Amino acid sequence: MSFSELGLIPEILRAVTEAGYTEPTPIQRQAIPVVLAGHDVMGGAQTGTGKTAGFTLPLLNRLARHASSSTSPARHPVRALILAPTRELAMQVYESVKMYSKHLPLRSTCIYGGVDMNPQIQELRRGIEIVVATPGRLLDHVQQKTIALGQVEFLILDEADRMLDMGFIPDIRRILALLPANRQSLLFSATFSDEIKKLADQMLKNPQLIEVARRNMVSETITHIVHPVSSGLKRNLLAHIVRHEDEANQVLVFVDTKFACSRLAHFLERHGISADAIHGDKTQQARTETLENFKSGKVRVLVATDVAARGLDIEDLPSVINFELPHTAEDYVHRIGRTGRAGKSGKAVSLVSSEERHRLADIQKLIKLEIRQEIVPGYDPEPDFFDADGSRRRRTAAPSRPADAAPAAAAAPGGERRKRSDRPERSERPSRSRQPSHIAADGFDFSKPYQQKDKLSVTGSEGESEGNAIPQKSQRPIAFLLGGLGRKH
Repeated sequence: MSFSELGLIPEILRAVTEAGYTEPTPIQRQAIPVVLAGHDVMGGAQTGTGKTAGFTLPLLNRLARHASSSTSPARHPVRALILAPTRELAMQVYESVKMYSKHLPLRSTCIYGGVDMNPQIQELRRGIEIVVATPGRLLDHVQQKTIALGQVEFLILDEADRMLDMGFIPDIRRILALLPANRQSLLFSATFSDEIKKLADQMLKNPQLIEVARRNMVSETITHIVHPVSSGLKRNLLAHIVRHEDEANQVLVFVDTKFACSRLAHFLERHGISADAIHGDKTQQARTETLENFKSGKVRVLVATDVAARGLDIEDLPSVINFELPHTAEDYVHRIGRTGRAGKSGKAVSLVSSEERHRLADIQKLIKLEIRQEIVPGYDPEPDFFDADGSRRRRTAAPSRPADAAPAAAAAPGGERRKRSDRPERSERPSRSRQPSHIAADGFDFSKPYQQKDKLSVTGSEGESEGNAIPQKSQRPIAFLLGGLGRKH
C-alpha cells in the first residue's frame, strides 16, 4: 500500500514524497483512514513506528479546507491542539507538522516552558491554526489571555501515559473544560495502562482502538542484554563498554536523577570520552545545544534522565545503555525505543546491581522476555545478586568451608561453638585499612563542626602560644579558609 491509497490530498502527498517516505507503517495504514472519517481514536504502537505521522497527516488533511493565505489573524484561529508531555517531544511533533504542511497555507507553532513567553505571545497574536504545546505552558497562556481555544476542532494527546506519570492529568482536565464539546479527539501512546483506558473513556466519544502489536511490546530488532555488576563498579564498566564499541557509534545512557546525570557525564569526560548531560534543570537553550551536538556527532555519549526518554528522535542510534534501571517498567520500553527505530537493528544494555533485581523482574514480566545475563570479567556483581534466583550462589558457597572446620568446633570444651567471650578483643584483631566515610585520611572528622579555640595568640612560626598555662595539643595544619594556620614554613 502507498500513501496515495489512503485518501490524502496532493499537497500532503507531495510533502511525504519529498521527505523520502514511500510506504506507510502499520499504525499509519490503520489510523489515517479512521481519522479521515472523523472518528475518535485511541492508537498504540511500538515507539519509533511512525505514530506522529499517523495523526499529523490526517489532521492536516482535514484542516486543509480552512487554509488561507490572508494575513488577518481572524482568519487563522486555533483549530487544532496537540499536547505533549515534554519540550523535546513537543518540538519533534512540531517539526513533523512543519514538514508535512509546507505546501499548505496553514500556520503552526510550538509553545513550552523554560523560555521567555513574549516571543510565543507575538507568534500567537498573528494567528495560528495548529498549536503544539506542553500542558503547563499552555495554561500560562490561557491565564494571560494570549490564546483562545473556543474554535478548536481537533485535540490530540501524544504519549498520554507519560502525562499520567508526570502528573499532568489535572492540567489536562482544566484544558478539556476550555475546549468545545463538539470536537474530534485522538489519544496516541506507545503503552496502555488501565488508567489510560479509563481516561480515554472520559475524553473520547466511542473511540476506535488501534493497536498494531500487543501492548508494551518492544521492537523485535532490538537485542537485550543485562550485565550484573556491583553498584560501585558501574561507572568503570560503562567506560569499559564505550571504549570497546566502534568509535563511530554513539551511545545514549539513562540514569535516574539529575545529579547522577551530571556526575556521570563529568566522569566520562575525565576518562577521555566525549560526553554531555541533558536533564530538566538545564535551560531550554542548553538542552537544545546539547541535543544538536549529539545528533551531529560532536558528543559521543549523551547522559540523560527520563525527561529525554520521550521525544528524542535520533537516526541510526546503535545502542542505549541503562546505567540505572527505571523505577517504572513502562519507562524501559520508552528508553530503549530510542534505538532500533524504523526496522533498524539496535542494542539495549542494562547495568544491574543487586538492589535493582526487582526492577529487572518487573521489566521482564512486562515485555514477556527473559533477558540474557552476562557478567563482564573484572566487573563482578555483589555476592547476593543471584540469591533471588534460587540461591545459586548460596548453594555453591557451602563446600568452600574446610572439611575439618566442624570437628574443630566440636573439639572445643563442651562440644559447643566458640563463644563470643573466647574471641580476641577488638584491639587484638587485625586493623582494617578502611576508615569511616566521615574520617579523612589525615584523621579530620567531617561529622563534627569546626570550633575555633578561644584566646589563641600565635607568636611563633610553629603556631605556639605563650603565657597560657593550659597545655595545648600539637596542632595539625588545616585549610586556611577554615581558619587554620596555613602551611608550615
